Amino acid sequence: MSFFKDLQRVLRQNIREYGMFIALFVIWAIFAILTDGIFISSRNISNLLNQTGYIAVLGVGMTLVIVIRHIDLSVGFLAGFLGAVAAIAMVFWGWPVLIVIPFVLILGLLLGFIPGFLVAQMGIPAFVATLAGWLIYRGAILVVTEETGTIVIPNDIFNAIGNGYIPDIPGLTFMPEMHKLTLLLGIVAIVIYIVGEINGRRKKQDYNFEVLPMNIFVLKLVFVSAIVGGMTWVLAGYNGLSWTVVVMLIVVGLYHFVTTKTVLGRHIYAVGGNPEAAELSGVNVKNITYVVFGQMGMLSALSGILFASRLQSATTTAGTLFELDAIAAAFVGGVSAAGGVGKVTGALIGAIVMASLTSGMNLMGIGISYQYMVRGAVLAAAVIFDVATRTRK
Repeated sequence: MSFFKDLQRVLRQNIREYGMFIALFVIWAIFAILTDGIFISSRNISNLLNQTGYIAVLGVGMTLVIVIRHIDLSVGFLAGFLGAVAAIAMVFWGWPVLIVIPFVLILGLLLGFIPGFLVAQMGIPAFVATLAGWLIYRGAILVVTEETGTIVIPNDIFNAIGNGYIPDIPGLTFMPEMHKLTLLLGIVAIVIYIVGEINGRRKKQDYNFEVLPMNIFVLKLVFVSAIVGGMTWVLAGYNGLSWTVVVMLIVVGLYHFVTTKTVLGRHIYAVGGNPEAAELSGVNVKNITYVVFGQMGMLSALSGILFASRLQSATTTAGTLFELDAIAAAFVGGVSAAGGVGKVTGALIGAIVMASLTSGMNLMGIGISYQYMVRGAVLAAAVIFDVATRTRK
């Protein structure tokens, strides 16, 4: 009985953190039953994650923007515009991929500083400043593509980012149907996770911090390891890890480290929790605003690269509704509308939840009109959940 009491207490105290994982598990289980297992097939899960990549990247950046109590509506068409810039640089200017990618990322960073300046220095509400950017970049896409229309990208290296997969280990003949390198990376990830969790628990105990009961801690390790192992096995059954997933995991891992292990991360959450108190504590709120909007612009560039690479072209409609999908991913992933609360890993889960809803309903043959209604209801439920948990606390 003590195990179930401990489990109930831990779930109640950490419902914001665990709720999104429970929701994702339930959604996958329901669609797996309703589609006779097609939803959780290796091919569908691989395609689902590839389709999630460019939104998950935006969702990670949007999470930090919302954490500091702002919003960025310009990221969708900024991503589309920068994807078009990348296409033009390769097709018409003849630039190599190794020059194009850093150029577009730096350009995105600089363009991200513009709303940062308007918000931090001039005090313009972020909604208005980024709405202006939404209109400007929508026009910019039309300007750069008006003569050619869709710009087809023939570069195989660039297109592999959105459509290619990591190579397998050569010379291994056992389990020929499985991608061995993906399985190996999954095992390494599980080991790193377990070792990190054990070391973190020991450090907390050394400082007399509260830790999970041992039985719940072991259950958490087993559950997460089973999820990672299961995902790895599924992906290994169909070409293995894609480069899109690799990029997505690198971005989430880097941002998770910065937000949880660095002074910059603590300052970002301090600004989101109480800007006035953070300023009085020595945190430069204006600089933090610049950093957050700058990184949002850079991730918009990366999102545009991923999308253009996946389509193997730049189109006049690229970026449409990306910003709303990114905002939805952030909120479903647990970021608080009041600021100061939210994890970048949650944005990844939120993006997968929204993509899973679309994929599952497509497999069931549900019309697009009802899909929008369902996704809107899920977003509303996430915000209601946020308000309810904050009020109860």
